[in-house]
Amino acid sequence: MATIKDVAKIAGVSPSTVSRVIAGSDRISNRTKEKVRRAMEEVEYVPNAIARSLARANTRTVGFTLSRRADQAFSNPFFSEVLRGMSSVAQFRDYNILLSISMNEREEREKCLRLIRERRVDGLIVSTSRVHDTLISTLVEEETPFVVIGRSAEHPALSVNNDNVHASYQATLHLLDQGYQSIAFISGPRDLVVTSDRVQGYKQALLERQLPVVPERIVSTEFSEEEGFQALCRLRSEGVAFDAVLASDDLFALGALRFAHYTGLSVPSDLGIIGFNDTPMMTYTHPPLTSVRILSYELGVEAMQLLLDGLEHPERMQTKKEVVLPSRLEVRESTRRLAKS
Repeated sequence: MATIKDVAKIAGVSPSTVSRVIAGSDRISNRTKEKVRRAMEEVEYVPNAIARSLARANTRTVGFTLSRRADQAFSNPFFSEVLRGMSSVAQFRDYNILLSISMNEREEREKCLRLIRERRVDGLIVSTSRVHDTLISTLVEEETPFVVIGRSAEHPALSVNNDNVHASYQATLHLLDQGYQSIAFISGPRDLVVTSDRVQGYKQALLERQLPVVPERIVSTEFSEEEGFQALCRLRSEGVAFDAVLASDDLFALGALRFAHYTGLSVPSDLGIIGFNDTPMMTYTHPPLTSVRILSYELGVEAMQLLLDGLEHPERMQTKKEVVLPSRLEVRESTRRLAKS
């Protein structure tokens, strides 16, 4: 049985364009409509009546996609805060949020394609951007309204981001100013844009101070406290020297604090620790942990506002602007190595 994808291939257009032709959209040229109709006749494609009715209507639902294990996603307060911000806007503007959780990039792309082609959502908010992102490439190809939380590396896209390069640069300089010289960096998976940006800021600060970038001190792992702890244990067992840790997530920072307690290191005199996100738990650790404050709630608010504005005024989806929110280093006892004069 022929599908919309078959029709699109023969007509030389995207599946979403075929859907718009079926729905009777007046935004499609007569020439394109005729090509699609001829392709439909060629493969004997018969549109489903229910699908046609769905294609004409807005669902008033947006998708929010997370590509990681569910227990990892919601053990990290960052995503809960982003979702809280999104929900506040969606509720006010009478929209629903459909949450899609996937184990990997391939599954995420397949799930999002189904949501789009089955017309279950009007648009998508993408929570994770990769250096080579097949999901974003597919959304561009499908002409789907979407917003990225983070930065799209390959395609111009509406996005809401932190200045991760500058934030990581400032955090590294703070450690250097406190007298630390051998700073380990714990990052998330290397294929993430946020990882690339934060590593870049870390390297910039070291080079500015004429210090070597030691590749062995840069560790990439999955986001969890346990992985942060194990990463530092591996560095120690491999003989890699470090006197401070810049952790690209607060969960890693908690793992670093656990490592210090486990190995008998004093924080901050023997080991300095900085996290990212400044979740509330950072003030209740012993000692309280320095962290880069990211406006997680505001990221969700801005992302939802951008998407809904674009859905209601389609011309705004063409601007492809990036909204960059400020961050701030919250200095606490875990890095106060030098007494203030």
